[in-house]
Amino acid sequence: MQNLDRLIQNSFSEAKAVLDEFLSDSNNTAAIKNVTIRMAEAIKKGNGIFSCGNGGSLCDAMHFSEELTGRFRENRRALKAMAIVDPAHMSCVTNDFGSEQVFAKYVEAWGSAGDILFAISTSGQSKNIISAVQMAKQKKMTVVGLLGKDGGSLKDLVDLPIIVRGKKWSDRIQEVHIKIIHILIEGIEAQLFS
Repeated sequence: MQNLDRLIQNSFSEAKAVLDEFLSDSNNTAAIKNVTIRMAEAIKKGNGIFSCGNGGSLCDAMHFSEELTGRFRENRRALKAMAIVDPAHMSCVTNDFGSEQVFAKYVEAWGSAGDILFAISTSGQSKNIISAVQMAKQKKMTVVGLLGKDGGSLKDLVDLPIIVRGKKWSDRIQEVHIKIIHILIEGIEAQLFS
């Protein structure tokens, strides 16, 4: 039981250390503010936000979208957001083109100039996210990258990177990612429904 107590305390300490490091850089707060403004402006103009990720990041992409189409804290009109999660689309594209194209094909079909792609990757190296970003650029979309570690290849491909510099484990990065996602939603609502 003592080992379990130590594990629990260490887990909270690690999570706090990653968050503290993120908060110590004022550029991170500025990046979140900028992304929030850009997302709200896109929605005001009638554009949408598409989100994608792999594994836990896909769950975060879904969480982001459902809070916008449903509600976060207060009732308000639904906002134009969609996570790329259609299982028929994903299995079809994986079978016909390979998993690297699973998000890019969706962006190709549905993305338009002025829309935003919200690309989530704890490594910054996910090949299918890179392909989606490249397609979004072709479609004249703005690309936000919610990234981890050093940002990987994606940090230089996206228009607006937010990087959580977790050293080792993706779950620690994801813990800060979900906080950032909630702040983005709260900020979007504040701008649209103040």
